[in-house]
Amino acid sequence: MKVSIIGGGGRVGSNAAFALQLGGVVKEIVIVDMNEDMAAGEALDLRHGSALTAPQRIIAGGYESVTGSDCVVITAGLRRKPDESRLELINRNVQLFKGILDSIKAVDLPDHATVLVVSNPVDILTQLAVQEAGLPESQVFGLGTVLDTCRFRSLLADHFRVGATDVHALILGEHGDSMVPIWSSATVNGIHISSLPGFTQEIANGIFEFTKKSGAEVIRLKGGAGWAVGVSIKEVVEAIALDKQCLLPVSSMQKGALGITDVCLSLPTVVGKGGVQSVVAPSVSEAELAALKASEAALKDVWQKVA
Repeated sequence: MKVSIIGGGGRVGSNAAFALQLGGVVKEIVIVDMNEDMAAGEALDLRHGSALTAPQRIIAGGYESVTGSDCVVITAGLRRKPDESRLELINRNVQLFKGILDSIKAVDLPDHATVLVVSNPVDILTQLAVQEAGLPESQVFGLGTVLDTCRFRSLLADHFRVGATDVHALILGEHGDSMVPIWSSATVNGIHISSLPGFTQEIANGIFEFTKKSGAEVIRLKGGAGWAVGVSIKEVVEAIALDKQCLLPVSSMQKGALGITDVCLSLPTVVGKGGVQSVVAPSVSEAELAALKASEAALKDVWQKVA
């Protein structure tokens, strides 16, 4: 599988490339960045480690190098400020993103090629990509709340002292201020999370609030997120590469699940070869459904400002 990372010279893109290198599934990685020296340096540094990781081709190049990519990952974008919501990025990132889409459309891609949007605000930019990338809707989707869900599970595991990989708890909706924790189906290796010693809803809500603020906190502490988003991107890309049919909360164009339509946001989605296979309407409480509908409304309101 050939993967091109647009913005691969930046923190998110380079961390994603490193995660994919360690995974050993992707056989060719192309790093594209406006800063050509940075892209070349990242590719060289990664190649230096290939003898101890996996036999992959890792190069830097311009958009002509994207030709033939099975998956194009877009991480390029202006960085979010600590006190700035992801949706506020819309006014600063849309024009940049349109230029990237035009460049991708100018290269030859296989019929099964997918576009994975990571740049923020990811739901809005995913909808823009669905509209303008020139590919079937099922082949264009965003990272959505995969990262939020990853953070959520790790923080729950840390607090309750259980294995993080045993925690199965979803965050759905917008990757941003209106994201929704789905407590009704949260489990630890099959046991509902409310059964854990010391669990109270107040404690759980506090963990969710910290999850929601975690991106801004990482930006405040180290300047930007990278490692967790890198492994989140790897999870999605490898689901495509291996046709794993993984159920992941990626952001895709919604067609009626839970009554949500004509907006890109995250619901449980089967991801495999060629991208989105199907969207699963989860069983949720009335309060969770209302919150997801509010997330839909918030995103549609923003979309009207850029459509």
